[in-house]
Amino acid sequence: MAVDVLTEIVIERPCEQVAGYAGDPTNAPEWYANITSVRWQTPPPVAVGSRLDFVARFLGRTLAYTYEVIELGPNRLVMRTAEGPFPMETTYTWRPEGETSTRMTLRNRGEPAGFAKVAGPMMATAMRRANDKDLARLKHILES
Repeated sequence: MAVDVLTEIVIERPCEQVAGYAGDPTNAPEWYANITSVRWQTPPPVAVGSRLDFVARFLGRTLAYTYEVIELGPNRLVMRTAEGPFPMETTYTWRPEGETSTRMTLRNRGEPAGFAKVAGPMMATAMRRANDKDLARLKHILES
């Protein structure tokens, strides 16, 4: 079963500010509760082809995976796992909401294999819950 989780939030900051912060993978451990570290394989800043090693805790397990940036624009960032236990694609989009606010969407989709395939529905629920909390944390950081 494929996992496809879409979450969104409105942040009371301009698009450029939200995209600048959330679109910099170096900041991920500050606003993602489950991401413990990010290490650049390629030199920053983020660009198409950038590769980054992430370490995360999810459902009681430590996961290490490598993301590669496959698309980057002023209002969109798409990363896909190049290496790791669970093929995943993560998409961030930012859209202005009025003069000074931004609607950010976070989408994670992938095709689990092995045990993760059996646990797909449970993983989607846990991922949605985690993403909601992470976006709330991002909102708090940027609005403070």
